[in-house]
Amino acid sequence: MPAHSLTTLTAGKTSIASSAVEAFAAQLSGSLLAPHDAGYDDARAIWNGMIDRKPGLIIRCMSAADVVSAVRFARDNGLLVSVRGGGHGIAGNAVCDGGLMIDLSPMKSIRVDAAAQRARVEPGATLADVDRETQAAGLIVPTGINSTTGIAGLTLGGGFGWITRKFGLTLDNLISVEIVTADGELRRASETEEPDLFWALRGGGGNFGVVTAFEFRLHRFGPQVFSGLVVHPLDDAELILKNYRAALEAAPDELTCWAVMRKAPPLPFLPAEWHGKEVLILAMCYCGDIAEGEKATAMLRSIGRPIADVVGPAPFTAWQQAFDPLLTPGARNYWKSHDFTELSDAAIDILLRAARRLPGPECEIFIAHVGGAAGRVAAASTAFPQRSSHFVMNVHARWREQGMDPAFIGWARELFETARPLSAGTAYINFMPADEADRVQEAYGASYQRLAMLKLRYDPSNLFRMNQNVTPMTNTMAA
Repeated sequence: MPAHSLTTLTAGKTSIASSAVEAFAAQLSGSLLAPHDAGYDDARAIWNGMIDRKPGLIIRCMSAADVVSAVRFARDNGLLVSVRGGGHGIAGNAVCDGGLMIDLSPMKSIRVDAAAQRARVEPGATLADVDRETQAAGLIVPTGINSTTGIAGLTLGGGFGWITRKFGLTLDNLISVEIVTADGELRRASETEEPDLFWALRGGGGNFGVVTAFEFRLHRFGPQVFSGLVVHPLDDAELILKNYRAALEAAPDELTCWAVMRKAPPLPFLPAEWHGKEVLILAMCYCGDIAEGEKATAMLRSIGRPIADVVGPAPFTAWQQAFDPLLTPGARNYWKSHDFTELSDAAIDILLRAARRLPGPECEIFIAHVGGAAGRVAAASTAFPQRSSHFVMNVHARWREQGMDPAFIGWARELFETARPLSAGTAYINFMPADEADRVQEAYGASYQRLAMLKLRYDPSNLFRMNQNVTPMTNTMAA
């Protein structure tokens, strides 16, 4: 290992002797990268192309022992810490400037116990990695909708997708975690071991440590689902959305349908004259018997006069990856999000006015309906704040040129502010950008005070603050 020096930090000491870095590196089974090392720039690059930060050191962990060493090194040297799993988080908190980046992406081991319907998953695994291993055994854990997303950040923030209404949030299927807390200790948390910590980890994001393994409950599922897209002209969207809203009132847990407003990509099943024009897309998935899926989606598919209807049987793993081509890494991305308890006429009007002013071909307004099994979990049983049936709005601005930042960010912020009076107040923290630190307490709602008390217990110095941060409750407040 060549000599390394860390000379630029954002907190604590301003330099660390190369001998200390070498001694630290000698403990690792993984690798250590400094700014001049080959592979450094690749390791610090994440999904959101807006993020261009330069850690002082990157630790590419191969084991829980590496994570323990990294946390202790950061703590002892007063370093700013960031933690990378899949690197997909919109806020870019996976990468810090000047401090220590703990890179978990090499830790991808997945062990499926088909008989027990359990899986042990390391934090560097993506959703595609998890689906591949679980579906090979005819099992599944409910996750998100973009297969390149990392399992770690998704789970700790919530995790909802096509089968959430049937099987609950990703965090609802979490049995236990192994985690390195701010004191540098490796702990196990579950309903019976460190139950307060386990409560906080189910929705509290990366505030409480670095998870080195997740244990999930699996469900019999697949491999086929009844899924696909129905594409409508945006001019018909008011009628479509009002009928969509009505159809969801009687939808079984097996059926999920979300709405997307965007410019039509050049998909092969769309007539060429519609490419680049504003459309409303109903994306639906029925996770049960195929014949029942045809019946359950019939009302949604009968609305209006669609441009295209490509709903039918498909492997679930293929459906999970259907949107990946629209979400490739490297573009500049900025999101804003609200929860709505209902998709009111006023909300529909606001959404459609913004959809008619999309600033670019990759931008979209995404409406997800979350409920079913996820809504039948007691609100106080996990830190995840919103358990009632609700709609999640994600305003997704996506573009390529830095000079276009003001126009695209401004469009997203304008829609966000216009819709604020209709929102429930809570928010899905995985959709929150880096500039919403003042919104974290509101987003967690009734969970926040308990999270702050547990932050004081497990991370009183706020070592893990590169996240949607819960600040430790002061001792005076706790008393």
